[in-house]
Amino acid sequence: MISISVTALVFGVVFLAELPDKTALAGLVLGTRYRASYVFAGVAAAFAVHVALAVAAGSVLTLLPQQLVHALTGVLFLGGAAALLLKKGGDEEEVRRPEDQSFWKVSGAGFMLILVAEFGDLTQIMTANLAARYDDPLSVGLGAVLALWAVAGLGIVGGRALMKRVPLELITKVAAVLMLGLGVWSLWEAVSG
Repeated sequence: MISISVTALVFGVVFLAELPDKTALAGLVLGTRYRASYVFAGVAAAFAVHVALAVAAGSVLTLLPQQLVHALTGVLFLGGAAALLLKKGGDEEEVRRPEDQSFWKVSGAGFMLILVAEFGDLTQIMTANLAARYDDPLSVGLGAVLALWAVAGLGIVGGRALMKRVPLELITKVAAVLMLGLGVWSLWEAVSG
């Protein structure tokens, strides 16, 4: 049986914690470049895996080596920044066409980005702690996954809306700089932590 109050509490806490996180940025970047439904499918699947792991493992996830997680995240963001900066510019309409990228390629990229970048993240640890506290894995899992999907959806939709008003080249450069900053910050956390 699902507890609506536990689900709502977990949704609110996880949504607010994840909103300013790198997930919204990752969704925004992917949403400007690829078909939104493909991006969301991969991101949603990755978050479902994260929530399942968090709920299953409980508070044990707080013991994961954060330095390794930060290092992998840093490398992934630096790679993303390099890919954005080195990609040759093209017609914006050409980039928007769904046939430019296959479902499996785009959703797979979104899945891997979120799977690695969010592993051991604050919201995953928070979800594990909430699952341990409430001893209601289904309600906690449902609240957490819906919150993460909502944040990802906002980022992806925001990316699509932004692309209609701002030139793609500018969005790409800003996203690359932000990803570069996140990569450096993650690597700094790995070294200093």
